[in-house]
Parts: sequence; structure tokens; C-alpha cells
Amino acid sequence: MFKHIVVAVLLSLWIANVSQAAPKIEHWKTSNGLSVYYVSAPSLPMLDMELVFAGGSVRDGAKSGVSLLTAALLNKGADGLTADQVAEAFEDVGATFSASSNMERSSISLRTVTFVEEMESALQTWLKVVGKPEFPEQDFKRTKKQALIGLQAQKQKPGSIAEKAFYKALYGDHPYGVSGSGTEATINAMTVPDLKAYYQQYYVAKNGMLAMVGAIDRKQAEVLAERVSKVLKVGTKAAAVPEVKPLTQSKTVRVDFPSSQSHVYIGQIGNKRGDADYYSLYLGNHVLGGGGFTSRLMKEVRVKRGLSYSVYSYFMPQGQLGPYILGLQTKNKNLDEAIKVAREVLIDFVEKGPSDEEIKQSKQSITGGFPLRTASNANIISYISMIGFYGLSLNYLEEFSPKIEKLSREQVVDAFKRRVQPDKMVTIVVGGKKKS
Repeated sequence: MFKHIVVAVLLSLWIANVSQAAPKIEHWKTSNGLSVYYVSAPSLPMLDMELVFAGGSVRDGAKSGVSLLTAALLNKGADGLTADQVAEAFEDVGATFSASSNMERSSISLRTVTFVEEMESALQTWLKVVGKPEFPEQDFKRTKKQALIGLQAQKQKPGSIAEKAFYKALYGDHPYGVSGSGTEATINAMTVPDLKAYYQQYYVAKNGMLAMVGAIDRKQAEVLAERVSKVLKVGTKAAAVPEVKPLTQSKTVRVDFPSSQSHVYIGQIGNKRGDADYYSLYLGNHVLGGGGFTSRLMKEVRVKRGLSYSVYSYFMPQGQLGPYILGLQTKNKNLDEAIKVAREVLIDFVEKGPSDEEIKQSKQSITGGFPLRTASNANIISYISMIGFYGLSLNYLEEFSPKIEKLSREQVVDAFKRRVQPDKMVTIVVGGKKKS
């Protein structure tokens, strides 16, 4: 009941939280080295917290999938509480908990109202999960089974097969090429001590950062940050992810799959967080394939020729050079033509660039929609977690739209010519032939 009341209150107040001004981000470190990023958002009686560690699948090593299982087990038992007791403790005060692990980051989040008793109860439970997870054997076995079922399910999804094949072909033995979901062999071999070792190495203060957004003042935020840091061991910062080597030649991989449609990924090494060309590539790609129905790829591949329902492109910057991906799904009979047209659009864009009108429209779309992308606590904490983790400017949100506005067509053309090489790309095709 309490949770339902809270949701109703927050929904009624949501409009009041929408602001055109970029939120002010404040930064400091706790006494044991935990980096903190904080935004005051007093208009809603709620607090969002996200504790982020340099972990993720790039730290899995030979135990592929260990970061994912570690995150999944955090709330299954902590400091004497069972999984049910942890869940009930959060539910009773309308709080929500989540833990996740992706390529580079392992995260633990909390959302709670800021009413004194409810917030304190939620925090106490959250700090137990953060600082004293127990990784119960029975829950571990159950989670392993679920992970193995998930791997089997991925084998039935051409999109999942294509994504894994793309990263492997693009990155080879680099940690970015390793699937975070693991393999049947690594998951079967996983043990509770493996999860505990991963947690003890990476879930430590000097390897983490805490993002906070909500209706608490700076003094309260500092006290709370110290409470969080004290349940963590000091530890050490994880080693940097190895540099990525660019492709030197094109490569095509075709995987047979019994489907009426084929999934296609075309791409190369892209950019990284803090990259000097970030804004130019972002704006240019909005014209090419990131602007939905206004993008060139959508107009040429779907609207004019009806070759694909979905076609898109995007840069996915990481700590090191992340991928640049052009993706589409198409009927098998249209496969060759769809790939041909998509490549032609890409080559033409790299050679000639966008028109002045396309630049103008994309700038309006990007800058016009940006305030809405920072209109809620959930949006803001997502941004400041990224800013803090990658060490970007505290003025990133304030500077984003002006930097997009200042870009010229010539800067976009120059960036794409230097950074995008259509003749040195990986192409992955999954679908087409039926297995005998």
C-alpha cells in the first residue's frame, strides 16, 4: 500500500521537476577515497543513488560471466538477511533496488523517498547489501541455472547471435570481445568463491564512484557518502582497459539460421568517452542513422525501397574505442540489396557529408530534445554516473547543446572522413539458410 501511495505522489509531482536549466553537479571524495557526484533536486521527495565500480565483463578474464553473476547475487542474502527479507525490507518502505553489470561497469542502485523513517530503513538495508553480501549457495545454484537457460535462449535469437559474432570479429581477444553472459563452460565451472573474489577485488572504495540525485542538501549528501564508503573496503583502482587496435581490412561472417529474416551488423572501431571528435561524430551520425525516420539510412533503405523495417547506426563510446555500428533486419530475399544500399548510403555520406539543411534539422532535434533527457532524477543520475565514471567535465550537461550548436558542416565532414572507413569494416549476417 505504501509503495502505491508513493508512486501516486511522485507522478503528481513529476511535472514540477522538469527544468530547462542544466543541473549543477558537485564532486568530492570521501575519507577513504570513494569519488562522489551529487546533484540537489529538491522538487521531489525522493533520492536516487548509484554506486558504480570499474568492473563489468572486461574484468572477467578467464571466468566469463562472473561479473554478471556477482551483480545478480548481491541482494540474495546480506548481513543475516535472506533474499525474501531483503526484498520485503525495500518493499515495505516503497524503495527499489537494482544491481547490474555491463561491459565496463558494475552498479548497485537505490531509489527511496526522503521521508526520514522510510529513507533510513531503505538505506540500512541497502548498505547491508552493498557491504555484506553473502552469496548463498542455494541462490547461487539457482542463478547459475537461470544463466544457462539464458544462454540457450540466446542461441534461438538471431539478434543475439549476430551481436556476439560482431563483437568477437571486431575485437578478437580484447576484453571488449568477450560476452558478459559467459559461456556454458565458464558458467558451469563458476563457484561461490569466484563471486566473492570478484566482489572483494572490484567492489571497493578506490575503484568506485557514488552518484546521488535528490532532495537532500550538500551536508546530508556528505554524511550519507561517508556512510556508504565506510561499508566498503578501501582497495585499489582497477587497471586500465587495454587500448583497442583498429581494423586493417574488411571481414564478413555469415551464420546460417532458420529464419525468414536476416540480422545484419556492419561496423568498425569508433570513439571513446572524452574523444575530441565526440560531438562532430554524434551530430553527423544523427543525420546518417541516429535520427529515426529523418535519417538517411531510414529514408533510403526503408522508406524509398521497403528493404527493411528497422535500420539505424550509432557510436557506442567506452573507456577505450567502442564500436560504430550500422544495423538492420531484412527479409532474406532482400538481404543482398539491403546491404548494398546501406553501404552506398554510408560511403556517400563519408565522401560528401550532410547537407546544410540536414545539419540544421539534426541540431534542432538534438538540442530541442535534450532538456527532456535531463528532466527526471532517473535521467540525471544516469548522466552523472557516466560523467563520474569516465571523468568527464562537471559542465558536460550544460555544455552539450552549445557544443552541438557551434559545430559546422565542415567539422562533421572532416571527422567522418578521418574516423569512418567503409572499406575496413566487419559485416555480420545471421539468417538465411535453414539448418539441415
